[in-house]
Amino acid sequence: MKNKDVLSQLEKDNLKEILHELYGEDAYVYQKKRYMSLVEKFTSRFGHNDIRIISSPGRTELGGNHTDHNHGKVLAASIQLDSLAVVAPNHSGTVTVWSEGFSGPFSVEIDALEEEPKGERATSSLIRGILSVFKSKGLKIGGFDAFITSDVLIGSGLSSSASIEVLLGKILGVLFNDDSVNAVDLAIVGQKAENDFLHKPCGLMDQVACAYGGIVAIDFADPGRPIIESLHYSFEEEGYKLLVIDTGGDHADLTDDYAAIPKEMKSVAESFGQDVCRGINQEDFFRRIPELSSRLGDRAVLRVLHFLMENDRVDRMVDSLKCNELDGYLDSVKASGDSSFKYLQNVFTSKYDTIQKVSLAIGLTEAFDGFHGAVRVHGGGFAGTVQVYIEKDKFERFRNYMEHFFGTKSVTPLKIRQKGAVCIL
Repeated sequence: MKNKDVLSQLEKDNLKEILHELYGEDAYVYQKKRYMSLVEKFTSRFGHNDIRIISSPGRTELGGNHTDHNHGKVLAASIQLDSLAVVAPNHSGTVTVWSEGFSGPFSVEIDALEEEPKGERATSSLIRGILSVFKSKGLKIGGFDAFITSDVLIGSGLSSSASIEVLLGKILGVLFNDDSVNAVDLAIVGQKAENDFLHKPCGLMDQVACAYGGIVAIDFADPGRPIIESLHYSFEEEGYKLLVIDTGGDHADLTDDYAAIPKEMKSVAESFGQDVCRGINQEDFFRRIPELSSRLGDRAVLRVLHFLMENDRVDRMVDSLKCNELDGYLDSVKASGDSSFKYLQNVFTSKYDTIQKVSLAIGLTEAFDGFHGAVRVHGGGFAGTVQVYIEKDKFERFRNYMEHFFGTKSVTPLKIRQKGAVCIL
C-alpha cells in the first residue's frame, strides 16, 4: 500500500478495529500516533511508495521457568507490547534497518552472510543470522529497508530479543515467501540465529510465544515439533491484573549465569544416558541424589529437582485455567516462584550477591497490605523483572506503593494479545 494511503487509513480510523484487538481500546490514540510517526520516519529515510507494516509481540512467561532448554513444558502468553516495523523490498542485495534510539542504520549484505565483519554490532549479527537460517532452510531472501520501533523494553524480561527475531523472520516471510512461514518455523529460525550468531544458549519458549499469540501451553519433548495448545482465559474478567515490575537490574553481565542453568541440568541428565532432563526417570533421580550431589554439586541437583517439579506444575496450571480454578492456578504460580528462588536459584547472581533487587521486589509485594495474589521471578531471572497478579481494585494503590521503591513507570500492566506476529497492511 502507498505511504500516503496508509497515513490516510490511519487518519480516518480505518485501522481502529485491528489496533483495538492488538493493544486494547485505551491504547488506541497512542498507537495511532505511533504508527503514523513510524510511517513518516520510514518515508523520510527511504522514500519508498509501497510499504508493509508488521508487528511482533513480546511475551510473558506464566509457568515453566527455565524448562524449555531441557525439552520441558511451559505456559506463556503474547502481550500488547510489541516490536513494529514499516518495511519495503529494495530490489538490491542489501538489508538496511533503522531502529529507533540508534544513531545509525544496521546493514547486511546478503551475498556475504558467512563472513562476520570485524566489530559487527549485535543487531547486525542477528539480521545476518536470520537471513542465513532462512537461506539454509531453502526459503527465499532478498534486500529490504525497514524502520523499527519497539515498546518491549530491553532487559524487561518480556523477550525483547525474541520479539525482534520473530519480527525479522516475519518480514522475510511476508516480503519474499508469500507469508507462508508458520509460527513454529519462525520461532525455530529466531532461536537458531540467537544461539549461533549471538552465542546465547536460549530455549525456544520466547520465540514460540511471540510468533504464535494468545496463551499457549507448549510441550518441547520434540523441539523441532513442539506440541502447542491454545488456551482462552482472561485474568481481568476474573478480577485480577497481570503486571511486571522492572526492578532496575542489568542483564548485560549475566550470560554466564544463564548458560550455567542448562549446562548443570544437562550434566545430571548425562548421568542417566540422556541429553536433557526430560528423559530422566524421577524415581531413579531421587535414588541417585547422594551420588549426583557428591559428583556434580548440590546446585545442579537442585536445578534438576526444580525442572522435574516445574514440568508437572505446568500441567496443573493448564488444568486450573481450563476448569476456571483461579485459586489453584495462583497457588501454582506461587509454588513456581518459590521453586525458582530456592532450587533453580535465578533470583540474584552470586557475582554481586549484595544486589538483590528481584528478591526485594518479591518481599515488598508479599508485604503489601491486603495482598492475596501471587508473585514470582519473571523470565530468565538474576535481574530485571518480577511478575505479579493482583486484584484489580488494589492495582492503583499497589502501583503507587511499588513505584516508591523502584521509580515512576516501573510497574507495567500487561494485556494478553491474541495475535502473534502479524502483517497488518
